[in-house]
Amino acid sequence: MPRKTIFKDLGTVDYQKAWDMQTELHNELKEKKLAARKANLNPELKHYLLFVEHNHVYTLGKSGKIDHLIYNEQELSDRDIQFHKINRGGDITYHGKGQLTIYPIFDMDDFYHDVHKYVRDIEAVIIQILDKYSIRGYRRPEYTGVWVKDGDIEKKICAIGIHLSRWVSMHGLAFNVNTDLSYFEGIIPCGISEKTSEVCSLQSLLKQSIDLDKIKEQIKDSFQSVFDLVYIQQ
Repeated sequence: MPRKTIFKDLGTVDYQKAWDMQTELHNELKEKKLAARKANLNPELKHYLLFVEHNHVYTLGKSGKIDHLIYNEQELSDRDIQFHKINRGGDITYHGKGQLTIYPIFDMDDFYHDVHKYVRDIEAVIIQILDKYSIRGYRRPEYTGVWVKDGDIEKKICAIGIHLSRWVSMHGLAFNVNTDLSYFEGIIPCGISEKTSEVCSLQSLLKQSIDLDKIKEQIKDSFQSVFDLVYIQQ
């Protein structure tokens, strides 16, 4: 059966506000599941898919190294960039305007118990979207995320970092659509310092600004297809 999912486009919000909302929904799903089990009932499962653009922020995952943040406190302040240490996997990344950040709050009991497959399925969503623009997206075995070839250079267009507790997910992916790539100069993105690897955006590849609303609808449909979702009203 398709998984009932509530879709929310939050617009542009500070990272902390979105993190607080994620945490609230994440805890809600865990608590309902625990209460149902104590009552020997099947929980009424529903999931959330949140779309957001953030104000400028660097986030450092629990396995990341603070040395991968290049800018000092004054440089962060001068550029109006926030910084948060958070509980997702992965290293350091950037979020900002023109980038679509997506948070699936899924109870994986309703899907499957396979973290590796979950990440691969998220990557599949973005690979499907890139195909619509005649761009071949692919995975690299040693890293998470989605990559493309631009000439001889491998470039990362989508970063992924997740957290699961009691098989309920939070955090997710950041897809560079019209992102100002200069903000990646303040970090070593995802901790990858290879000279042959860079960060790119859909805009930089296609040499034109992209309709973000159109991309949102395409990604919403792709999530529905890959994860077998049905969108419901709250």
